[in-house]
Amino acid sequence: MNEFGNSKRIRRSARIIVLAPDGRVLMFRFDVADRPPFWVTAGGECEVGESFEQAARRELREETGIIADPGIQVARTTPEFITVEGEPVQADERYFILRTSAAQIDTSGHTELERQVMTQHRWFTLAELADWHEAVFPENLAQIIQDAAPS
Repeated sequence: MNEFGNSKRIRRSARIIVLAPDGRVLMFRFDVADRPPFWVTAGGECEVGESFEQAARRELREETGIIADPGIQVARTTPEFITVEGEPVQADERYFILRTSAAQIDTSGHTELERQVMTQHRWFTLAELADWHEAVFPENLAQIIQDAAPS
């Protein structure tokens, strides 16, 4: 039994909410064969021995090409889900916010799996996030942004 009261592996991950100067947020679309498409922020699983902050910097660089300090943690979510590899996990996700002027995203650092499943990226307004026709995770992303980075 883990600290969340179940027997699933705890998947520690850092998520980075990348905001453009106009408040739009960068999201990545995942297309996984056995489920409907969904959108998530940049980020991913912490490596062994890596802090959430270290993982945030690494994931930001690998997934966007942006080299920056993502700042302090602004939120935490603990959803249960099935990874793209098919493993049921208990997530411990820590969120960081980074304001950037870089509109160009460099995805050349994506792994082979990321190239297969992360099929698009797009800058969303908060209004678009609230009414998007595909799933957006975390579901309370707009609220996290409004609480942590008011315009």
